[in-house]
Amino acid sequence: MVRNMFQPLLRHLSKKEFTIITGARQTGKTTLIRQLNEHCQKTGMPSIFLNLENKDVLAYLNESPFNVFSYLPPAEERIIVFMDEIQYLHDPSYFLKLLYDEYAKKIKIVATGSSAFYMDSSFKDSLAGRKKIFWLQTCSFDEYLQLRELKDLSDDVVRIRTNVNAKSVSMALLRQEWESYMLYGGYPAIITEPDNQEKIERLAEIRDSYLKRDVLEAGVQNETTFYCFFRILAGQSGNLLNVNELSATLRIKNETVMNYMTILQKCFHIALVRPFYRNLRKELTKMPKVYLLDTGMQNSLLNNFQPFAFRIDKGMIWETLSYKLLCEKHSPDNILFWRTTDGNEVDFVMPYLEKPYAVEIKYDKVLIKPAKYKKFEGTYPDIPLFFKWLHPFEEEFFRS
Repeated sequence: MVRNMFQPLLRHLSKKEFTIITGARQTGKTTLIRQLNEHCQKTGMPSIFLNLENKDVLAYLNESPFNVFSYLPPAEERIIVFMDEIQYLHDPSYFLKLLYDEYAKKIKIVATGSSAFYMDSSFKDSLAGRKKIFWLQTCSFDEYLQLRELKDLSDDVVRIRTNVNAKSVSMALLRQEWESYMLYGGYPAIITEPDNQEKIERLAEIRDSYLKRDVLEAGVQNETTFYCFFRILAGQSGNLLNVNELSATLRIKNETVMNYMTILQKCFHIALVRPFYRNLRKELTKMPKVYLLDTGMQNSLLNNFQPFAFRIDKGMIWETLSYKLLCEKHSPDNILFWRTTDGNEVDFVMPYLEKPYAVEIKYDKVLIKPAKYKKFEGTYPDIPLFFKWLHPFEEEFFRS
């Protein structure tokens, strides 16, 4: 299966900028760049794959960035160098900057790295204008269907999207797969695991083992408090982030709360959504909202894999996934929310797109009360408001 990001990455190989692939651990970054390397070799584009978990390769490159040329095949054209786990270098930002400034016409680096690399302030400063960042999220629903080898359902979704009058006899099956996707999330290893209990255990392993690596690399001193903090956020996804309240609950300083937030953001476990306002007096909400970036991880933290029909938090899970769906279409910087001091609210507002719009999320269509949103529509007539619901699960779900 080829991820949706494969083609954009392939197109970027011809660009001068280096390519940096970000994302949480276990989202498939290594598999993706191996596939890109295989494509290069099949099409005659000179390339090499370097895994920096190989200690011999790592030690040699740490001696000098220019040692990378010892690994390159002979070629007259520019060589693509795929580098996995680049954060293991002593100074990855310096390594990339020097090679870009001196040899950008000879080599193109495509690199993946963990959170430790992206927390380094020199990464942003020294590589300005020298790199393009691609964020690999956990799998989309389309990728989920491909990984599950459900070609008939995948074809049905494409047909529904491309034909406004299309109907499907498989909506019950699609609903079943969608709920499984919401419940267990989009990590590739979870999707391909056929047994539900194994899915839960593998999610726990990702949650514990890989989160622990993030914690160690970030230098967190109190691992237990950090984990409790993450669990609290899992139960408040879609809510305003109240630093004072979290600080009091966990008995830690506000600065510690902010540090934990930064780590979870840099590790691609959560995202903060900023408020949208044009009238500061009436739209005074300044606190951001927090969202987890995978519902399987969220359910693992909550230790709740009950079917959604029996869950009181199904609206929260659906809103969390809705944020992820928007991130698949738009830059997170373009996704805001609207809330006023007198309680009016719209979940997501995209005011800076070429065609701006807003979306209100409800689990059940019967919960939608259009009259509640007259104030937003009156204040922002240039931003059309849409509603997105999960129940009833109909063909229009895939078209909107």
